[in-house]
Amino acid sequence: MSTAQQPDNKDRPARLTVGVVGAGRVGPTLAASLQLAGHRPVAVSGVSDASRRRAALMLPDVPVVTPEDVLQRADLVLLTVPDDTLPGLVEGLAETGAVRPGQLLVHTSGRYGAKVLDPALRAGALPLALHPAMTFTGTPVDVQRLAGCSFGVTAPEELRLAAEALVIEMGGEPEWIDEEKRPLYHAALALGANHLVTLVAQAMELLRSAGVGAPDRMLGPLLGAALDNALRSGDAALTGPVARGDAGTVAAHITELRRHAPQTVAGYLAMARATADRALAHGLLKPELAEDLLGVLATGTNGAEGDAR
Repeated sequence: MSTAQQPDNKDRPARLTVGVVGAGRVGPTLAASLQLAGHRPVAVSGVSDASRRRAALMLPDVPVVTPEDVLQRADLVLLTVPDDTLPGLVEGLAETGAVRPGQLLVHTSGRYGAKVLDPALRAGALPLALHPAMTFTGTPVDVQRLAGCSFGVTAPEELRLAAEALVIEMGGEPEWIDEEKRPLYHAALALGANHLVTLVAQAMELLRSAGVGAPDRMLGPLLGAALDNALRSGDAALTGPVARGDAGTVAAHITELRRHAPQTVAGYLAMARATADRALAHGLLKPELAEDLLGVLATGTNGAEGDAR
């Protein structure tokens, strides 16, 4: 059942008409959240069959039209397209005269701030950058996950209150990000979230190779505790053979990875070096143990294999 059909929504006064350009996983979710706050989705654009199915699921009865038609119908337009597509889309919409003066134009890219919307600004639009720090599935559960979700907000000073108000209406928490800090902000999120998926997927594959029948059940409690500890304590939460300086164990890991999953060795070495650096800097890794460990990591060899077996 779509979240757009929750009770009492029909009794709320519609304040803004909402359009979505790019029916990926993010746009329909934000539009559905705005609908719950009393706004009215009126148009969505999507090219692929998957996009059209997603729009039908999240925004039933909202017509699928061209991007130009979306801008024609909506007071508030969500530009939810891939980062590399966004600048060209904005320029094209502005050049064709699709942008209307006074129209709220919102993009959800983490990489860009408000300046990417300058072509639309010159056409009279009101530019906002609202990036939800959340991973999306493209299903109604995403609307629930927005509750308490932080949004990276960038906008002209005179639109700051409007941008933050929209985030709050979607159930999120606004966090102001300076224009020039957007790439760094986005890199931090990618490092923490996107790379986490890669690490977890690799760990599950290795556990299957080791004979574990349910690697997800094994990793769930461990990773949940590790994440909670890291968020609470930062580097003080570091544990394991690298933080302890167990060079022999690390060497054995590298040997086994080279044998069974050579594609994971480079990532293991990179993360182990970063972990060793942080453990040293915070006094967790004893300097007298660090030399052998860093030697193993520098060469990526199994020189300590005999001690580890």
